[in-house]
This record gives sequence, C-alpha cells and structure tokens, in this order.
Amino acid sequence: METKNLPEKAKDILKRIRKEYKVSFEPLRVRDIELQILQVTDLEHLLAGRDPFADVSIFPFWVKLWEASLMLADIMASIPVQPGRRVLELGAGLAAPGLVAAARGYNVTLSDYEPHILDFERVSAAANGLTDVDFRIIDWKNPPKLAPFDIIIGAEILFRDEFFQPLLNVFDTYLAPQGTIYIAHDVRRKSVPKFLERAQNTFQIAVSARKMMSQEGELTILVNRLQRK
Repeated sequence: METKNLPEKAKDILKRIRKEYKVSFEPLRVRDIELQILQVTDLEHLLAGRDPFADVSIFPFWVKLWEASLMLADIMASIPVQPGRRVLELGAGLAAPGLVAAARGYNVTLSDYEPHILDFERVSAAANGLTDVDFRIIDWKNPPKLAPFDIIIGAEILFRDEFFQPLLNVFDTYLAPQGTIYIAHDVRRKSVPKFLERAQNTFQIAVSARKMMSQEGELTILVNRLQRK
C-alpha cells in the first residue's frame, strides 16, 4: 500500500518501527474483508531456526501471523455482529482477528505486553481506516481496570503453564456475564489440554478441530469456545 496515505501519527510510528525491523504491508483476505497487515519480513533472522513448539520461553510469538490467528479471524468474520458489542483480543500480536472484528463493526481493544507490539497494531489499524480500535498493554498478572467485553479472543496464547491461572483471572475479570471467549491453537500446542482441564471448573467449553492448509501442508487448529457456567 502507499504509506503516504497513512495519517501523520501512523507515519511517525512506522518510521520508528523501520529503524528496528524490516517490514512491509501484506494483503489479507478473510471472507469478504480485505486488509493490509504490517508484518515483519525478515522472520528467519528473528526466529533463528527456533522451534515454536519446543522452547516457547525464548520464541518471539508476536512476529508471525499464525495459522490459528487466521482461523480465529475467519470466525470473527462469520459470527453475527451486534452493534456496540465490545471485543478484546489478548496477546494480539499482528492482530488479524481483532482487525477483522473492527472491520465488521465491533468496538475492539487490541492488547499485548510490550509497547512496540502495539505500534504494529496501530499502524495496521490506521492503514485500514479502522478508527474504533483501542490499544492496551495488559499484564495478565496485574490487569488494568476495563469495562466488560462481550467477546474475548486469543490465538496461540497458551504457551506457558505459569500464565494459566492469571489468564483465567483475566477471563473472569473482563468477560461480560453472557459473554463468549474464543481461543485457537495449533493442535500440536501441548499446553492446551492442561489449560482446558483447569478452565472447565469455571467455564463451559466447546471444542472443534478445523483443518486448514499452510506452507507446511495441512494443519489442524483447535478452536475452543468458553462461556460461564
């Protein structure tokens, strides 16, 4: 896309990003929604051959647009929209699901744990003319006070056992009484069953396994829907 069309504030953020990363806007089509997503182009340099399913503690999850994120974006493009409903994306990273939700008319808050990740989200939102989007740093162990959300979403967010209880606390704190949570993960993510076992004490959980194609071939993505008991 033509960066000259960006608002001045977004241009300044993009300049700052380009001092640290090689980036480009990449098109993303999800059903009838077309977006431009700011992405890191030198992934091999950043990932350095590290396996995201092995040592999760040192893997920079936010830099990649994961297949689970694309699946969650498709879900947000398909469920009925009710005007004024609030959506929170946790661990948003490049934020495809949240941006799709914003494009459909949801009031969206994108969140992550470091300011430079939010900068990517801000530029992508501006590039797509999405103005009804908020950006928040959320520490799951010490979350800020926010109004309840009708929908909470997250893709590839279950990567460390020590964050399971803080994440459940965040769900309980932010989810509206009749709200719904959607999380999506590659079936190879070994932490998912352990998290769901703990979550079932508080939430009703529905599970679906969905197939999709990637550069690696066919993948299975587990999508979980959680609602309060």
